[in-house]
Amino acid sequence: LEWINNNAERAVKHFIIAASSGETESMKMVKKGYESGGVSKEEFATALRAHQAAIEATKSPQRDEWEKSQQGNVPSKRK
Repeated sequence: LEWINNNAERAVKHFIIAASSGETESMKMVKKGYESGGVSKEEFATALRAHQAAIEATKSPQRDEWEKSQQGNVPSKRK
């Protein structure tokens, strides 16, 4: 919403917060901001480390096993 309202600085802050929580799409936006010069190298590096830490924190043997069991399983369409 901030991006739409032409408040890029505030939008970047929101993207960084979301990326730091493990939100991958927000991390992609932070990367785009870095590539275009709207995000500093330090902000990008900090967000990337926090994003990776959040992703790592959600890993577990149970989750990995479930993901393996779901590979190739495509839900059928109901008619």
